[in-house]
Amino acid sequence: MEIPVLPKNIFSAVRNEKPVLTTPILSSAIARVNDYNILDGLSLLANLHDGVITAAFFDPQYRGVMDKMKYGNEGESRQKARIALSQMSNEMIRQFIIEIDRVLIKSGHLFLWIDKFHLCEGTNSWFKETSLAVVDLITWDKGKMGMGYRTRRKSEYLLVLQKAPNRAKGVWLRHDIPDVWTEKIVDKRHPHQKPALLQRSLIDSVSAENDFILDPCSGSYSVFEACRLTGRNFIGCDLRPVEAP
Repeated sequence: MEIPVLPKNIFSAVRNEKPVLTTPILSSAIARVNDYNILDGLSLLANLHDGVITAAFFDPQYRGVMDKMKYGNEGESRQKARIALSQMSNEMIRQFIIEIDRVLIKSGHLFLWIDKFHLCEGTNSWFKETSLAVVDLITWDKGKMGMGYRTRRKSEYLLVLQKAPNRAKGVWLRHDIPDVWTEKIVDKRHPHQKPALLQRSLIDSVSAENDFILDPCSGSYSVFEACRLTGRNFIGCDLRPVEAP
């Protein structure tokens, strides 16, 4: 598919009841659309107007599972890159989700990455004061073994949330996405890099060309890559620079 030239800072909605906006989605020039922004995610969210994002991806830097398991080799080998990242408390995660709810369009989607620890502990407290509801769950089979005292972690989980009104018809357009997705990361550029093909499929399912997709903790910018391949506008940032693919 030929990727169209995308406008900067202009939201051009074309699907269903979404309003057509001709004003910038940002209240200031704090970040650029379709670019790599070195910025705090909450600052980016604070400068986004209400109801201008069709779908958002959020991959928090969880601390809970590491504290729970009390690994002694942290910082010595494979966890070195992980602990170099800024850790997020539950309250900070909740602040992100409240802001994401605000900037999503009606019936827009949030794709929230969680690990097994938070899946078992529960995440409902994060969604208080929002209109978001969990509508599905996708298991990502990473194709390799991870840590674990008993079973070894091989999967991560993607919670699918939708802003009210909750509906699938006319909003979720693809019906060939399985709830267990196998994809191995080949060109790893970030400790928490996520599956690009899955994210591309989800973007294709819940949005139209030129819609805005948000990732306030972009990491490897795999969501940006998926947006470029599907002709969507990307707005996102990360605290650390990343080498462009």
